[in-house]
Amino acid sequence: MSVVNQQTYPWLSAYPKGVPYEINPDAYPSLLELMEEGFQKYAGQAAYSNMGKELTFGEIDRLSRDFAAYLQSIGMQQGDRMAIQMPNVLQYPVVMFGALRAGITIVNTNPLYTCREMLHQFKDSGAKAIVILANFANNLEKILPETKIEHVIVTEIGDLLGFPKKLIVNTVVKYIKKMVPAYSLPTAVSFGTALSKGAAASYKRPNVSNLELAFIQYTGGTTGVSKGAMLNHRNLISNVEANNEWLKPLMGENLHNPVIVAALPLYHVYALTVNALSALKSGGMNLLITNPRDMDGFIKDLKKYRVTIFTGLNTLYNGLLNNPKFSEVDFSLLKITSAGGMALQSVVAERWYKATGCLPAEGYGLSETSPVLSSNPLVGENRIGSIGIPWPSTEMRIMREDGTWADDDEPGEICAKGPQVMPGYYNRPDETAKVMFEDESGRWFKTGDVGVRSADGYFKIVDRKKDMILVSGFNVYPNEIEEVIAQCPGVLEVACVGVPDEKSGEAVKIFVVKKDPNLTKEQVMTYYREHLTAYKCPRHIEFRDELPKTNVGKILRRALRDETSA
Repeated sequence: MSVVNQQTYPWLSAYPKGVPYEINPDAYPSLLELMEEGFQKYAGQAAYSNMGKELTFGEIDRLSRDFAAYLQSIGMQQGDRMAIQMPNVLQYPVVMFGALRAGITIVNTNPLYTCREMLHQFKDSGAKAIVILANFANNLEKILPETKIEHVIVTEIGDLLGFPKKLIVNTVVKYIKKMVPAYSLPTAVSFGTALSKGAAASYKRPNVSNLELAFIQYTGGTTGVSKGAMLNHRNLISNVEANNEWLKPLMGENLHNPVIVAALPLYHVYALTVNALSALKSGGMNLLITNPRDMDGFIKDLKKYRVTIFTGLNTLYNGLLNNPKFSEVDFSLLKITSAGGMALQSVVAERWYKATGCLPAEGYGLSETSPVLSSNPLVGENRIGSIGIPWPSTEMRIMREDGTWADDDEPGEICAKGPQVMPGYYNRPDETAKVMFEDESGRWFKTGDVGVRSADGYFKIVDRKKDMILVSGFNVYPNEIEEVIAQCPGVLEVACVGVPDEKSGEAVKIFVVKKDPNLTKEQVMTYYREHLTAYKCPRHIEFRDELPKTNVGKILRRALRDETSA
């Protein structure tokens, strides 16, 4: 923002006391300086905990330095790309920080990707190396010859848990639970070997500028061809600095060196920035949850600590709330609950508040924006159903179809501008041109989300443009339908899509997961007819045992649409 003007930026009046309107995106020359500061400042404090094992910032410093030295010793050059494909285990931060310290660009890869999805990402990025969990190495074997990957490092879940736990966990996972399909990667190096070789090698710190790429974060895989959002060091530093300022109103005694729940995968940009990188500023310990779908195990981990910050999304909070053991967790120190990734349903927010005493603050962002653009204030008005107000140094506006700026309360596409916005998609100038534009105030990013802005500067998502359903000329937004039906007694989860209809062009269809096994279609119909105008009412209802989701927990509407079409 070149001019701080509360008429142009009405949300500034909602900023909590002490939160600046702007941050310095050049606070650090690169992420290396941010890491070095955090490692030294909090050297003796726990940085990560997983499966009962803690690693301090000092240990992460040493191990990541060794891994960086190993990468340099095998010929990896500054600017080379390296894929990381593993869930939340202790090796992840070691590998990530190590790669960054070697000047490498990281290609985060979902461990559950199919061979086709892996191949696209590795070929598109030109990845030269990969660190992969053994559980998924069989898929890598099938596609490796078609990639440019020269170096393969394989790790097992228990590799950093210490003896004898490492041996026990790896044996159980491989031979008892049979979670590691057979694979053959003759040139692969074990993670342990890489660390020991790196410890004996010399490390040369590269001179990294803040405009060099830190991550290529792939996005759009559920909505089309997956594209790599280029995130440079400056983008991520900007979001870390803004997050740090946003937390300050609550960073009192109880939030000094907080315990932060990291249930969302670190390969997802939300957890990458808000959990892993931001902890370097606060000295927070990330409680890594390897498999958040194992709710009993998840709750068992939560009971070991009194957590202070909880990052998650609607489906995660809903799942926890519906587990009978959740009431056994001590939330007396919980001060911040953040929600993003998908719409936070009011019924879930209210139940969470009742159970924990902490009302979730919903925010908004994308892979292309490192990721956060906006959030509800942590002190002041936390408006349920809203994605809050733009973060420091961030501007958001609503654009009409004709490219002009919309008035308050008028729906349109959310556009954003700020130092956290990517320079573009990797090797895709055509796709970059579709989402970026410039005006006299600077360079804007078109999010593809439909939203509205209130007169006082709070934003609300109406829906994804591509998810909108057109019923007889009327726009129907799935988020609204899901929000209403989620409050119907007996409903656990719901997803809404549009399906072809001869009379109306499209009709609304819902997929419902029951909380009450005796719930009937008639009961659901009676409920939504009371709360929705006629054209919004679903014409079709289908009960499911579960809904398709990404590994992050987002419901895959497109999968349901494609299935219905087929």
